[in-house]
Amino acid sequence: MGTELKIEKLVYGGDGLSRVEGEVVFVPFVLPGEVVSVERTGARKHVQRARLQSVTEASPVRVEPRCPVFGRCGGCQYQHASYESQLRIKRDILAETLQRTGKIQYDPERIILVPSEPYGYRNRTQFHFENGRVGYREMGSKNLVPTDVCPISSPKLNEVLGTLNRMVRDRKWPRFLESLEAFTDERSVQWNVIESDRPVAKSFFEWLAEEIPGTVMGPLDYLVNNDEFRVSGQSFFQVNRFLLPSMDEWAIGPARGETAWDLYAGVGLFSLPLARRFKRVTAVESGRAAAADLERNARRAGLEIETVQQQTEAFLAEAKRAPDFVLADPPRSGLEKASAARLLALRPKTIVIVACDPSTLGRDLATLLAEYEIESLTMLDLFPQTFHIETVARLVLKG
Repeated sequence: MGTELKIEKLVYGGDGLSRVEGEVVFVPFVLPGEVVSVERTGARKHVQRARLQSVTEASPVRVEPRCPVFGRCGGCQYQHASYESQLRIKRDILAETLQRTGKIQYDPERIILVPSEPYGYRNRTQFHFENGRVGYREMGSKNLVPTDVCPISSPKLNEVLGTLNRMVRDRKWPRFLESLEAFTDERSVQWNVIESDRPVAKSFFEWLAEEIPGTVMGPLDYLVNNDEFRVSGQSFFQVNRFLLPSMDEWAIGPARGETAWDLYAGVGLFSLPLARRFKRVTAVESGRAAAADLERNARRAGLEIETVQQQTEAFLAEAKRAPDFVLADPPRSGLEKASAARLLALRPKTIVIVACDPSTLGRDLATLLAEYEIESLTMLDLFPQTFHIETVARLVLKG
């Protein structure tokens, strides 16, 4: 016999929150306002987890998931919700997380929402292999969920998945290979070995090239607007092929001036458009491959950008004077305390943070809001059907 719960809200991570007998219970794949029957699966510090058994009273925004393995595969959390409701849910979670982690009161209705095509958007994915099967990891474990389709992946990646399902049954397939990453611009496909018990022979990639049209053996050139970005195997690049062309406008907007910094610059997705708006641009990137890609991309575009291969924290510690404009696109860990404090001391006129985790964004904003105010918050839905939230926070000096 299951326990009946009323779901209050969704929280960052995708779970629904309910309260029963003084305890908080988290349940995946539910929606606010629903009455559900659950089986409790464990507890820690007065927080219970539970598995959904059935929905007694469904939300009016509940829809049929498009993916046959939704609920088992760990890639998506929201396919049971209409896309319009997903945007509202994420907006409210963003505002609540900023309040909880940074004590920042910001009206959710003021957050600008930028939707995406809800399916077929991913240009990068990891495939996992086990006993002649291909698929993705199960939610909360390393167990394989076999599949031959992924609705959030691009058409090219689904074509690749279908081919891999055939190849993995061939006796030529290296059984020691556990995970491969594929990255595509819908023409070319770049491969990275993620997990393997031993080195993968060159002949395997030659076989991939024979079976999968467009396979490249090195960097991939990705066209965004009129710029071609070389992306090496270890370089970061955004995964939403539909929102890529507009990301610079949402991040940079009307900004113009003399000097700008692009921190955590990657291969230059923001550096190149910044160089067309500012006279002097410095791009800071710690990764050697990405920094080399950035320099190549700037030369190819005929743009002059000073590329500094250095950790952002070290660069800021050495900086003597602030530019007019700072754009920072940090990893999930955020700016970190020292970098946020140093930016506060340097006091550039405008700081834009492109953040992929609202918790660390709240922490960083709590530091910066001592001297800055939030001009705008924009939520770019780079990851539909998932709990991930991408935020562009534009800050300007007070007064």
